[in-house]
Amino acid sequence: MSLSRSPSPVPGGGWASPGLNITSSGRSSPARGHPGSNGTPVMWESARMKNTGGSGYPSFSTQNQGFFTRHMRRISNTLPSFSNTAYIEKEKPARGRWDPQNLPLVGRLRSMFARIGRKSKMRLLIVALIFFAIWLFYNTPLVYHWRRTSWLGGGEKFVIILAANVGGGVMEWKGAREWAIERDSVRNKKKYVARWGYDLEIVDMSTKKRYAHEWRESWEKVDFVRNSFRKYPKAEWIWWLDLNTLIMEPSYSLQDHLFNELDKHTYRDINEYNPLNISHPFDDPFLDAEARNPVGDGDANSINFIMSQDCSGFNLGSFFVRRGHWTDRLLDIWWDPVAYEQKHMDWAHKEQDALEQLYKAQPWIRNHVAFVPQRMINSFPTGACSENGNDTRIHYDQKDRDFIVNMAGCEWGRDCWGEMYNFRELSYYLNRSLWERFKEDLLAMIWFKLTGRKVKF
Repeated sequence: MSLSRSPSPVPGGGWASPGLNITSSGRSSPARGHPGSNGTPVMWESARMKNTGGSGYPSFSTQNQGFFTRHMRRISNTLPSFSNTAYIEKEKPARGRWDPQNLPLVGRLRSMFARIGRKSKMRLLIVALIFFAIWLFYNTPLVYHWRRTSWLGGGEKFVIILAANVGGGVMEWKGAREWAIERDSVRNKKKYVARWGYDLEIVDMSTKKRYAHEWRESWEKVDFVRNSFRKYPKAEWIWWLDLNTLIMEPSYSLQDHLFNELDKHTYRDINEYNPLNISHPFDDPFLDAEARNPVGDGDANSINFIMSQDCSGFNLGSFFVRRGHWTDRLLDIWWDPVAYEQKHMDWAHKEQDALEQLYKAQPWIRNHVAFVPQRMINSFPTGACSENGNDTRIHYDQKDRDFIVNMAGCEWGRDCWGEMYNFRELSYYLNRSLWERFKEDLLAMIWFKLTGRKVKF
């Protein structure tokens, strides 16, 4: 039999201190106090409680005694929780059991996020940052600024000049339809430049006297091109657009559509399509080999003027001109008041006929002019150039998703506003987003089937 305490030092057993003898009742302390050596009663029960603390536990205890003690909270948080909504405590039926579904959404999300491991949190954070960057760079006004930079988009190299007509011209004032055409055309160009980072210059083409004896209506584009090069010193190309034009495919950038492969999209031998029957190339023996070559020097970098041809010749409703000494010289001669004074009565198409004359007579101009297929930068509606029916080289084709349409000559017997409205709606229909297609093609159709009424979301 093992002893719970050390043997008594007194021979014969027992303890020297009074009240410490173990009685037959098994008590470890006397029922009543006995005086000690100094006359104070000895209470072993109170002494033992004082030693062990008031709570009845030992005064010394180790921390983190085992694995489950250290990780109990983490393990319990990862265990699945079950709720039995059918059970209700009998003594408290009104309170019911605690249900995690009653927590607010934010609390549940925080609880779920707290149970995710550290590596998973980092992966989720990286994915969220990627989606945020995509949204920030493609769906906010920031897209305009980063696409302007030379090392990302290069949009600062292009300026679009849109010819407005605030005063209405010499013979007539603008009515409601003319204002509507201008509003739609300006909005169309603003959206396009905001998407690709280009500059837009809206100029007033109302008639002004440049000289005391001249009314150069529509000749102002020569002067506006020169002024725009001064206003935008970083611009390399200027794209002139008449007011009756509409960009049908705003998802086409000028770089991808034309300038990244300029040698592939342009041709310099006018004999490929020559409605004016211009003799090309020059055959004068005193000219150099480049001037007598149908394609000039054959280098795309030497192209300084790009335009298209319609059924009657050059069309300047949409053309490109490049900054350089050659362009400065061309603009000076093109605007020459002497040539205007002598020939303006013979040139029915004004500045357009003047450029045709310069192209025919000046080899240095012809060497730096290139042409593109008309539907690439200047498609016509069906009513324009329709004497010989629909021409696949000239008229707009919805299947091919032509870039831009020009309602040229609509003021002569055609409905300019009607054509502008139809092409505007067609452009919207062809370039709808997935969400817009879902609303208009599915939801609107379901609503029409149910109610018999058409609705536009």
